[in-house]
Amino acid sequence: MIKQAIIPLAGLGTRLLPLTSVMPKELLPINGKPNLEYILEECLEAGVKQFIFIISKEKISIKKYFFNDLFYKKIIKKKRDKRIINEFRKIKKYQGMIKFVYQNKPKGTGDAVLKCEKFIKNKFFLMLLPDDLIIKKNCTREMIELHNKTKSSIIATKRVNKKTVSRWGILSIKNKNKDYFQIKDVIEKPSFKNAPSNYAIIGRYILPSNIFAEIKRLKPGQGGEIHITDAIRNLIYNGSKFFGNIFKGKYLDCGTINGYIRSGIQIFKGN
Repeated sequence: MIKQAIIPLAGLGTRLLPLTSVMPKELLPINGKPNLEYILEECLEAGVKQFIFIISKEKISIKKYFFNDLFYKKIIKKKRDKRIINEFRKIKKYQGMIKFVYQNKPKGTGDAVLKCEKFIKNKFFLMLLPDDLIIKKNCTREMIELHNKTKSSIIATKRVNKKTVSRWGILSIKNKNKDYFQIKDVIEKPSFKNAPSNYAIIGRYILPSNIFAEIKRLKPGQGGEIHITDAIRNLIYNGSKFFGNIFKGKYLDCGTINGYIRSGIQIFKGN
């Protein structure tokens, strides 16, 4: 069973400036609660029991958000507000499920994942990127079901406009079924002419624990960073099976100002 989820949170969030100059992007409210809590709720509904947050010393407010008991106790003692009491109970539930690791230099998603190695207990684990929200259908649950069926690694995917493929990691596919396909290759931000499909990687992964050894063998790639997609590609080339889950939910990109605004509107309207 997939019981652990890694959530990289150390990024600077420059695409959301000036908002992120004072608050981590993962704590920016969307219809009354932080972006991050939507991710946690999705995972909990799918049976996840532990979260590993990758933060930096600049993002310590994320830790404070979940471990600020004294503040809540003072407020509740003065004002027995039911809503505040319920919110505190929810946060207390998260406390026993969260571990923190630190990535103080931006060295890429591969480097971030590697810092979690000692905490991973099973052969497979989840990784979720908080910029990507998927609403209406539980994508994590779908991925776990596909993992149980294929006994393999899973990447969430959706079709994107062919003209925009250069913005995405794109999957090369084979043996396509209605809701999933086997992945033949992963191409990071290909040109329109070189894109093998228009199925893009969305920020949900079920990864094998042997990816840690593969990451250690990687040399820095684009931007001098260690990219998780390079490790995934090498595993595929060496015979590991990865499948793309064509998720049924609605994708919301919260990583830009315009996307953040649209996400709030769509969640509020229930669209």
